[in-house]
Parts: sequence; C-alpha cells; structure tokens
Amino acid sequence: MPTLRPMAVLLDLDGTLLDTVQFILDSVSYAFAGRTRRPTEAEWLAHIGTPLRVLLTHYTDGPEDLEQVTTRYRAYQREHHDLRTRPYAGAVEAVRALKERGHPVAIVTGKGRESAGRALACVGLTPFVDAIIGADSCPGHKPDPEPVLLALERVGRAPEEAVFMGDSVLDVLSGNAAGVPTVAALWGASEREALEQAGPGFLLEDVSELPELVERLERTRAG
Repeated sequence: MPTLRPMAVLLDLDGTLLDTVQFILDSVSYAFAGRTRRPTEAEWLAHIGTPLRVLLTHYTDGPEDLEQVTTRYRAYQREHHDLRTRPYAGAVEAVRALKERGHPVAIVTGKGRESAGRALACVGLTPFVDAIIGADSCPGHKPDPEPVLLALERVGRAPEEAVFMGDSVLDVLSGNAAGVPTVAALWGASEREALEQAGPGFLLEDVSELPELVERLERTRAG
C-alpha cells in the first residue's frame, strides 16, 4: 500500500492565527470617523475575510470616496501594525509543530499578499508557511472556492489531502465549496451558531488543538 503524503494545512490569518479582530474594527472606526454612513461592527464582522476594497464599496460613494476611505484604513493599519499584530496563544507553536511533521502550510486570507507577509513576519510565522494566497492572488475571494483551490495547487495537494481552518462563515463556505474538510475556529470573529450553520466538518475551541486534530485525520486516512 503506497505511503500517504502528509496532509496540507490551509489557514486563515486574522481571527484564526492572529488576534487582530479588534485592531481591524478600530481601523474601520478610524477610516469612517465623522461619517454618517458606516458599517456597524456586526456588519463588518459578518463579512470579515472579504477583500477590503470589495467590502468598502458597499459603504462609500464612488471610486474617489472609496479611495479616501481605503487610504485612511490602511494608514491606521500601517501606523499601528506591529504593536497590534499578535498571535493567539499557541498559534505559532501549533503551526511550527505541523510544519515539523512535514505538513505543507498555506495561508488563505482576505489580506493582500504583501500585508499578509508582513503580519506573518511580525509574529514569527514566516519560516513555517509555504504559500500565501491573498486578495490579490486570484479574481475569486471567499466564499468562492478559488483561493482554496489555488492554495492546494501551490502546495501540490488534492482537496481530500488537506484541511482548511478559519474563524469566519466565509472560510467554512469556501473550504466546503472546494471539497476540503473544514475546521471552524471558535475563538475568532464569528459566533458559534453562525459557524455551525455553515456546516464545518470540525469545531475547535483552541488553536493549540489543531496538530492533534490533523494527526487524528491522518490516522483516519491511513485506515
């Protein structure tokens, strides 16, 4: 019987590995300061994972206004990035453990690749990541399966040879649409009930539980 290849582990970034949900909300608040038309926190959280400009389009009036709000958001992010970007407890250790066991690791995020790369470097995750699929990597974005499928292509795995973990409904829907087993991260932006309704294969209470789950899935695959 041929030896099975180690499963690929695909991961969302904000709210999954990085404890940045409040930082994102503060960036939105700064970007929309003084404006009557603005998203509520609940509205923004419901669509976290959507590329920034796509989401801002719904709350701005045309290209010039979109550019102004985007610029304000990114200025706040740049100024406070390194101080406000931190991993969840156990996240770096979990990803390191997976990589040391031979699992390809890819990030699938609504951030741009440059921004995602900066965040990974800031928290010490860069050495353990094989590919970054960002908002600028392909035309489709979560909940479309395209970013997940592109991540699989980059790490050389089929959908059944991978698992995708994220904290948003969009993550679960994207992974499910790509045919990849999905894991809902319960410590991030979305409520448990909303995540359960999206239909993940697994629920995790803590990021440190991920290596054990992947090991269990590996044993199941091996029969």
